[in-house]
Amino acid sequence: MTMTSGCHRPAPSGTASATIPRMPTVLRSGPYRFYFYSHEPNEPPHIHVDRDDSSVKFWLDPVQLAANFGFRAHELREIQLKVVEHRTQFLENWNEFFGIGG
Repeated sequence: MTMTSGCHRPAPSGTASATIPRMPTVLRSGPYRFYFYSHEPNEPPHIHVDRDDSSVKFWLDPVQLAANFGFRAHELREIQLKVVEHRTQFLENWNEFFGIGG
């Protein structure tokens, strides 16, 4: 699996000892970053996609729009095609990261 991830960083001083959750990046394509949050293992497999200040979430089985924050319809279609194209990889990354399956 080729993933990059944010690291757990200590909370700013004077706050509880919480950490910033990891967000493994599983694909970068053009201006888009495809990733998932490491603290969402109880949700069905899904992928988040960001570009600038816009963000979208797609369920992976089946590929379906879950939430959209800022993308226009034509760009959502492009992103959904990328999600469909890389769905198998995303599911493998999800299952490996969360220790699901063989």
